[in-house]
Amino acid sequence: MAEAVPARRVVLVTGMSGAGKTSALKALEDLDFEAVDNVPLSLFEALVIGSQHEFSEPGLSRPLAIGADIRTRDFGVEAFIERYDQLLATGNMDVKTVFIDCDDEELRRRYEETRHRHPLAIDRPVADGIAHERKLVSRLRDRADLAIDTTGLAPGELKSLLGGHFGGAGTQALAIFVTSFAYRRGIPREADLVFDVRFLANPHYVPALKDETGRAGDVAAFIEADEAFQPFFQNLTQLLGPLLPRYMAEGKSYLTIGVGCTGGRHRSVFVAERLRLWFESRGERVRIRHRELED
Repeated sequence: MAEAVPARRVVLVTGMSGAGKTSALKALEDLDFEAVDNVPLSLFEALVIGSQHEFSEPGLSRPLAIGADIRTRDFGVEAFIERYDQLLATGNMDVKTVFIDCDDEELRRRYEETRHRHPLAIDRPVADGIAHERKLVSRLRDRADLAIDTTGLAPGELKSLLGGHFGGAGTQALAIFVTSFAYRRGIPREADLVFDVRFLANPHYVPALKDETGRAGDVAAFIEADEAFQPFFQNLTQLLGPLLPRYMAEGKSYLTIGVGCTGGRHRSVFVAERLRLWFESRGERVRIRHRELED
């Protein structure tokens, strides 16, 4: 009996022009995808299905990432969705669509800094082109399996997000990313769940602890001494525990949890570290970042 050929993994990358589609494709390439940009929609099926025979050959099992947006020849929202549905209908491909987005003001700044013209605003202000494009592609964002907002997102963070979703072919584990942050600098846009720990006692007002971080033992001891901490953390883990298998059942492969406090250096760092240890004790795949400690 012939061995079944595994489903070809295909990621279609689209989104707002200038939001980071090329960076996303480079990140996927680093994750061992074969990445092809600006492929005419009319060639989608030939590119993917035409490589199915090669995919069945030993050593040629790399997944495929295809980029297309309004700058691509013959691009159209309805045509893109039609090609996507056609690939899904084959039944022997694992096809996902990723929509790369960005805040309008950030997009405008990027275009002006690079002195590039917006493809829909050749003789008009950049803001007009961005607004027009957003109306055109809004349906693609609604249909996407994953939408990533790159506003303020470093290339390494984009790669981490994509790696969580598409990095481990064949693994069924939910990849978890915990990030601490300061509310005064804004909530991480990529966060799925956000927890506010500003109610805990603040080490910032203790002179001996002010210049330390939530990783320090004496800071940890100070926060743990707050009578509110243990009930909070117990309730938090009791909330998260049942959610993980439910997220997996819905097809979610990556979960980002934000933990915030005022300055992002003490309470949020400590709670994020405690969450990491709790996830690891359950055998979960978890990565951690302390946003305000990286400056």
